[in-house]
Amino acid sequence: MQVVDIHSHFFPKTWPSLQDKFGGDDWPWLKHSDNDKNESGYSKAMLMKGDKAFRPIYAACWDPQVRLAEMDAQGVSQQIISATPILFAYQKPVEQALYCAQLFNDAALEICQQGQGRLFAMAQVPLQCADTACKEASRAMASGHVGIQIGNHVGNKNMDDEAVLTFLQHCAAEHIPVFVHPWDMMAAERTKDYMMGWTVGMPAETQLSIVSMILGGGFDRVSRDLKICFAHGGGAFAFLLGRLENAWLHRDIARGKSAHPPSYYLDRFYLDTAVFDHDALTLLVKKMTTDKLLFGTDYPFPLGEQQMGQLIKTAPDLSKQQKQQLLADNARQFFSLPQAN
Repeated sequence: MQVVDIHSHFFPKTWPSLQDKFGGDDWPWLKHSDNDKNESGYSKAMLMKGDKAFRPIYAACWDPQVRLAEMDAQGVSQQIISATPILFAYQKPVEQALYCAQLFNDAALEICQQGQGRLFAMAQVPLQCADTACKEASRAMASGHVGIQIGNHVGNKNMDDEAVLTFLQHCAAEHIPVFVHPWDMMAAERTKDYMMGWTVGMPAETQLSIVSMILGGGFDRVSRDLKICFAHGGGAFAFLLGRLENAWLHRDIARGKSAHPPSYYLDRFYLDTAVFDHDALTLLVKKMTTDKLLFGTDYPFPLGEQQMGQLIKTAPDLSKQQKQQLLADNARQFFSLPQAN
């Protein structure tokens, strides 16, 4: 089967010091050690945030040959890379975020140029300024990106914020696919242990972003031409849709600005399949249909799907045609990708 992974991340091996350029002590950078290898013998590095260790990563993040070798080992035909959210710089002045966006967007294309036609990139934008974000999205698409990845909020502004909706309408008008990734998770102090920021906070942020688009009237206001996909299976959205629907039907204040009940909007967005569980995948298919799901792994991070594609390939309730649809066909249509060689 053809397999297209739409949710994977990258870092350049090096980049100019953002701290030296802009000041401040919380900029990301990579601390390399020539002698530090993982179990497969690939070089490792520590992602730093200022002087604090943030996350260990390895060469698949920056080396396209390592990435291609691991794709080959797991039968992945094509892959879309996107920045890790720590690179977004939404909390910085817009000119600094624009510099970062252009720096990392160009670096992503450099990696893809070495990908033998199998790697593609989504760009980041300075989402704190709609006008600047629109201009960078257009520039990035013209330079070879296949879509735009955004974080699910800017500070306290959710997806129904006026500026975010302006950006999404721009993407709809220019037929730019959008992938929404959670970041800067809520309840940081209460989820700081046991990686709960990732296992609890990220799904909660993703659900919040979908609900805010629905109840905030985002889907009513933005053109149906918008192609938008939310990461991590939509978080708990599918499981809690009944609760959301019940609230909308029986409490006026729960309807927000939406013109229709939440279930009305299920054909307006896509979800990726990074849910790691057959029962969860079955629920997604039941709620969203196989037309609205895209295969994603969160590679090359340890909380991603370690046997890439196996969840779908071994799903007991899906036909071969449905599996191929989820694994590759939907992604190629969503991102206008070429067929793999």
